[in-house]
Amino acid sequence: MNDPSSAGIVAVVDDDAGVLRALAYLLESADHTVRLFASATALVESGCLKEIDCLLTDVDMPGMDGLELLRRVQAARPELPIIVVTGYPETMNRRPACHGSSPRVFTKPFQGPELLAAVSASIRNVDPASG
Repeated sequence: MNDPSSAGIVAVVDDDAGVLRALAYLLESADHTVRLFASATALVESGCLKEIDCLLTDVDMPGMDGLELLRRVQAARPELPIIVVTGYPETMNRRPACHGSSPRVFTKPFQGPELLAAVSASIRNVDPASG
């Protein structure tokens, strides 16, 4: 994150448009810049992976699922904080071995303030030298 006084850039990946809108509203209420993606493939192909400070993703999605996205993101940016929001937390038991830190998992429905606190704490730890 370039400006330590600002909130971070959060990429949100979910195939449910309603969830995307709700998460965007929640994150923007805390002054985060939000990039929305309706699929894991859309995020990977966007080229914005290098500019985000935190990834918030669902797991169960058509096409490239969240587990494959985790694998790709952790290979490309092992230091990037990842938060998984899922209705099926048992899916995380099939998660690939982590190259970076383990993702934080929130089960739907989740508490907005808790999710915001986790995002903010994750972003502050992305690059301790910048803060």
